[in-house]
Amino acid sequence: MNFYLLTLIKMALTALVLLTCCAYAVWVERKVLAHIQLRPGPYRVGPHGLLQPLADLIKLLTKEGIVPSYANPFFYLLAPFLAVALALTAIVVIPFTPEFELFGVRTAIGLTDLNIGILFLLALSSLGVYGIAIGGWASNNKYSLMGSLRSSAQMVSYELPLAMAIVSPLLLVNTLNLREIVELQNGFHFGLLPKWNVFASPVPQALGFVIFLIAAFAETNRVPFDLPEAESELVAGFHTEYSSMMFASFFMAEYANIITICCVATVLFLGGWHPLWPAEYGSDLVPVVLLAAAGLMLLFHAAQAARRRKWDRFTFPVFGVLLLGLAPVFLIPVLKPVLIPFFWFVAKAGFLVFVFIWIRGTLPRYRYDQLMRFAWTFLFPLSLANLLVTGLVVALAG
Repeated sequence: MNFYLLTLIKMALTALVLLTCCAYAVWVERKVLAHIQLRPGPYRVGPHGLLQPLADLIKLLTKEGIVPSYANPFFYLLAPFLAVALALTAIVVIPFTPEFELFGVRTAIGLTDLNIGILFLLALSSLGVYGIAIGGWASNNKYSLMGSLRSSAQMVSYELPLAMAIVSPLLLVNTLNLREIVELQNGFHFGLLPKWNVFASPVPQALGFVIFLIAAFAETNRVPFDLPEAESELVAGFHTEYSSMMFASFFMAEYANIITICCVATVLFLGGWHPLWPAEYGSDLVPVVLLAAAGLMLLFHAAQAARRRKWDRFTFPVFGVLLLGLAPVFLIPVLKPVLIPFFWFVAKAGFLVFVFIWIRGTLPRYRYDQLMRFAWTFLFPLSLANLLVTGLVVALAG
């Protein structure tokens, strides 16, 4: 009974946390891009714009949802639902922490532990194109159709190097179970260099990691590979005819895919929940120091707030005290074996999400012919060569 109750609680929390992360990923992206372009970004709704996602949700919920006259209503409505459902389902196999005991049940932060977790993720990623393809076709709009066709060709093309970049570290660990993949990356070379697959012997997968990230940008339709929604050519691409929450659903699916692909990269290449350096050198103190420093910084800025926004005098101390209160929680012996690994996992995945945003604010968009040529004449042969070299070295070493 405890197992089923715990599973239901984890399902509800996973859905809530993932949807909240998707909403605030938009806020973080707008803030980061604004700072890159020397703008304040969202600033008015809530302290430093923190309630902007809620304001956007209310706006989208109250907008009229319009179905074009000559669209196919069933498939038009099915497309955003399909995109969101597939994007949210993928996160269920991601292991965020090692196992621990709770209410007499051996569990972990994460919903399920499949022996074929990688195959499950690859299957869902191959199905993800259907939401975009159906949405563009059902809209009965030539720009939407062109965007969906572009996306189909792009995702099919980049799935090949993505899959081969995934297979390369699998040859090193010899398992398809995501939790076992993370556990096999425990430890350090020479007592300091982590045994993550990106540094693994006998074939470090740094090249495979770069190939995976490049293909992930194309799979998630992100700059510089966001050709399916190139506004300079296709108005808005496959979602041109969508409005209200149906329009928001496609973006929710996009950000959910970004979070999931960053979690997969963390598991496969960056050691999952394992720290960057050994605990005896202070890796367990990193979250405590970061939270305490952030809290003190907010308290310092609160004292200077009279020259800025008047509400900062009240919001900065509240958040500062909250962060200072959270810092010692990571030192509690009972919670430490769970919170420290979870922190390292979130830190790695969060950094990769930041890289996605950083690239969007830095690189221009490719032409579509350049995009496809890059996939088939460069990235695919490179990923194939990396796979063959890895397989050969592993076979000779075995």
